Amino acid sequence: MALSSTQTAAGVDTRTGAARVLAFLGIAIVIGSYFINAMDRALFPLLLPEVRREYGFALPEAGLMSTVFTIGMALAGLPTGYLMSRYARKSVAQIGIFIFSAATLVTVLAAGFTDMLFYRALTGIGEAMQLTALLAIVSSYFAQHRAVGIGALNCAYGVGAVLGPFLGAAMLSAYGTWRAPMIAFGLMGFAIMVLVALFVRRQVTEVKVASGTTRGATIGGAQTLRNRNTFLLVLLSCIAGLAIFGFLGMYPTYLREQLHFTPADTGKIMSIYGLGVLASVGGGLLGDRLPMRPVLAVSFMIAAGIGWLLFNGPADFAAQAVLAFAFGVAFSGTIYVNLAAYHVKAVSGELSGRASGIFVTSFYAAASVAGYAIGWLAAEFGWTRAGDLQLCAACLVGILLAFALKPDQMARPLAEPA
Repeated sequence: MALSSTQTAAGVDTRTGAARVLAFLGIAIVIGSYFINAMDRALFPLLLPEVRREYGFALPEAGLMSTVFTIGMALAGLPTGYLMSRYARKSVAQIGIFIFSAATLVTVLAAGFTDMLFYRALTGIGEAMQLTALLAIVSSYFAQHRAVGIGALNCAYGVGAVLGPFLGAAMLSAYGTWRAPMIAFGLMGFAIMVLVALFVRRQVTEVKVASGTTRGATIGGAQTLRNRNTFLLVLLSCIAGLAIFGFLGMYPTYLREQLHFTPADTGKIMSIYGLGVLASVGGGLLGDRLPMRPVLAVSFMIAAGIGWLLFNGPADFAAQAVLAFAFGVAFSGTIYVNLAAYHVKAVSGELSGRASGIFVTSFYAAASVAGYAIGWLAAEFGWTRAGDLQLCAACLVGILLAFALKPDQMARPLAEPA
């Protein structure tokens, strides 16, 4: 009988160990799946000069085409938050991957401005569904270290931001057409869907965080989405969206058409930006361990300086590469990560999915006009003035808003018993 008990215990330990391995594999695939989302976003701005020449788009139209996917993201963010209250997060993420991968493929069939604009907007709907689901998954799975979890997710974005321009530029040079990398990236999305379906268990993606005495539970946070901190975070997210997507949407065009960089050099600089995004875990650690207001205020101050230097500083390859890397660290690796985490921390645990949706909607609603705005400013006043207004001045406003937040009203992890 004793031998039987030992065998049973060993079996339990084995199953527990296997479950942990599967859980680790599942969360790694969930986080890693975000890289294809980032690759898709980073690719099209790199190809924009070729698309612009073929279809005859003006600079503001090209800017809108580059960032129009964010309109889809803004529209889909809140509905996706409500959708996750009824359906599994894993299913929502899978549907999102399918939509943006299919839309990327059909973009190569566009006949003109209108249908291409629709396809690019449709990619944003899928990307928003995936992103909102992933934010809810990692925020719940890493309930006590949300900013670090979101930082890990954003690192996957950084990997995609590195690989996307590099592979896209290589395919553009090899095949001589912007359609080749679009087709390849669309097919990659379907491959990721298969991995998620096979190896990600719902025990990983459907973790629920509620108030109480259990491990990972939180206390505090607003009981409604209508609260001071959420309102201010929405404004800060709008500012961040304008600045980040002013850069992502039109900076490659600035490099190629204003500074006359080659597609290969432009791709290298955008990949270096992606390396900066890999600092997201460090940015998340700052948000988890340091007071909220100084983290955001200092980050926006540094970001304003980088935004000014991008369009007023040295124009050689090395300088622009360093500034692009710094932009990735400050904006995408710190500001974006912590805004996403603070939206979730601003409310009680049961509202985390909807809070993620609010972040996605507010951030990408502003991002949806960022490309057109900086393109229009550049056409009317030149690239220098455009950068000063959209990447620098906007961040100075963000500093003031950061100091108006109320840290004592944010949710915090429930202390574990001794």
